[in-house]
Amino acid sequence: MKEKIAIASMMMAISSATIAGPADYVSTPGVEYGEKEIDFKLGTGRKGDLARESATSIGIGYGAKEWWFTELYVKYKSDNFERAKYDALEWENKFQLTEQGQYPVDLGLLVEIERPTDRTEGWEVKWGPLLQTEFGKWQLNGNLLFERNYHAVASSGTLLQYQWQAKYRLEQALEFGMQGFGEYGQWNDWLPSNQRDHKLGPAIFGKLPIGDKQAIKYNAAWLLGASQVAHDHTLRLQVEYEF
Repeated sequence: MKEKIAIASMMMAISSATIAGPADYVSTPGVEYGEKEIDFKLGTGRKGDLARESATSIGIGYGAKEWWFTELYVKYKSDNFERAKYDALEWENKFQLTEQGQYPVDLGLLVEIERPTDRTEGWEVKWGPLLQTEFGKWQLNGNLLFERNYHAVASSGTLLQYQWQAKYRLEQALEFGMQGFGEYGQWNDWLPSNQRDHKLGPAIFGKLPIGDKQAIKYNAAWLLGASQVAHDHTLRLQVEYEF
């Protein structure tokens, strides 16, 4: 019981730092010009017997240029199995900075602007480079992201986050690999190691063509907490309808 209270106190102490949400996903640098998509994301994570956090979002996106994909999301969240409530509106923009395969590492840039329903949080802005490379049938992705709240009542500074994945392309309908997410606290003043958020675990991926340039893409992961403050278990799923 004392251990649970200590963990809860620690989580409250770092609440000003936004721990990676259960519905977060790994962004990739590629852009398909003219592609339209409807994107659904779901995630749920639990920390011991203390609480469960769940999040969902639905978005619609468009490949506006050969180098620019833009998407608008409506986001919801719930705690302890309560009814999901509208949480934020997010505008996501992905810029492809190099042609795929032109260099050993493909490079993109992610810029997200989010307006939470809680106006005391101000505007949340996230940005950072998206990296991808390939070795045979392996695809490797690594992203370094910075997040800051502007015009917020209380600011936690600029936070440093990361995402990564390793995917083995067995066949288009079913691929497998690993994913990981985490946060270090402020980019120039990292939290102590026992207060950093790290989680990783196995993942599956796939794309199912359904004709006439339409397809269903999916990826899902079962993430295990690799630090004291991370959720013990997180299940996340993303499904995209491309047309």
